[in-house]
Amino acid sequence: MNKPILTGVVALIPVIFLSGFVLAQSAPVQTLRGAEVDEPIPLDQIHKNVEGRMQRNYRQQPPLVPHSIEQYQIDVRTNQCLSCHDWTKAGERNAPTLSMTHYLDRDGNELDHIAGTRYFCNQCHVPQADAPALVDNVFEPSSGN
Repeated sequence: MNKPILTGVVALIPVIFLSGFVLAQSAPVQTLRGAEVDEPIPLDQIHKNVEGRMQRNYRQQPPLVPHSIEQYQIDVRTNQCLSCHDWTKAGERNAPTLSMTHYLDRDGNELDHIAGTRYFCNQCHVPQADAPALVDNVFEPSSGN
């Protein structure tokens, strides 16, 4: 390629880049929740809690929480889930006991208290809700095998 053509191509690169950037910035952004970012929306209008227990969709799916956890405190010092679901209290509170896997450390040693790797329940367990899918999904539950 000769020098004038190469110079012209190099000069066009920033122009094309900037015009693409301007075009991308002018495209309207649509929200998935149906409101502006700074507009508060009561969650109970969007996602209704489902009473009773929902069936799991695959073998190792963490159970869904069949009650609201909106006011539950789960932080480094406190985990309100354990006030009912810890093995020492589950029987008297008529709540399901945590799986024994929650009482194993990284090396597989049994502990008398919940393992630190399983302490923050809402990493895996979420409240069950009748929520619309945000994206198309063709997932089908397993047959139970």
